[in-house]
Amino acid sequence: MSLQTIFMLFLLKSDPMKKRLSFLLLLNVFLLTAQETSQEYQETLNKEYANREESPLTAEDFKTFKGLDFYPINEKFVIEATFVRTENEKTFKMKTTGTRLPEYVKYGELLFQLEGKEYKLNLYQNIELTKKAGYEDYLFLPFSDLTCGKQSYIGGRYIDMRIPKGNKVILDFNKAYNPYCAYNHKYSCPIVPLENNLEIAILAGVKKFHD
Repeated sequence: MSLQTIFMLFLLKSDPMKKRLSFLLLLNVFLLTAQETSQEYQETLNKEYANREESPLTAEDFKTFKGLDFYPINEKFVIEATFVRTENEKTFKMKTTGTRLPEYVKYGELLFQLEGKEYKLNLYQNIELTKKAGYEDYLFLPFSDLTCGKQSYIGGRYIDMRIPKGNKVILDFNKAYNPYCAYNHKYSCPIVPLENNLEIAILAGVKKFHD
């Protein structure tokens, strides 16, 4: 049973005088759990980048690497989004920073509110990746925002997701990471589609690596 389900059942069983207190208490528990998950994710990412066998860092950067620079984990950027499956989408070749043109298909859309405004991001599925065991339900969420080229990488950032089981998902921008080409020019990385440019500053996730 999800935290949201527990939360709703708890409210239904509470008398009117206790409902507001119950709401605030359980909302705080939910956000704290989300924050811990974000923290664990960032710790794992740091371990991967510190591992020469997994890291995209150059040999030169390894000499001074102590960890990635993250924005402070912010519950404001842990958002419940509505997932809309898009049907009959055609595959297309996504542009990259190199000559590679991997095939993707638009799988769905995420609709959400932030600071009182409505936003939409497209979710994509890599055709080749779906053929690999463990990645059949992998979804790719690239985005850019008003921090790009300033505090964050100019080319935008990515979030990994899985195919939702319902129409509600948690969109956690604290898990946003840089493409490998932000660290090493030998990599060819997907370029964020224009439709996934957000006209808001996402002060969460990984910051840029080099000034």
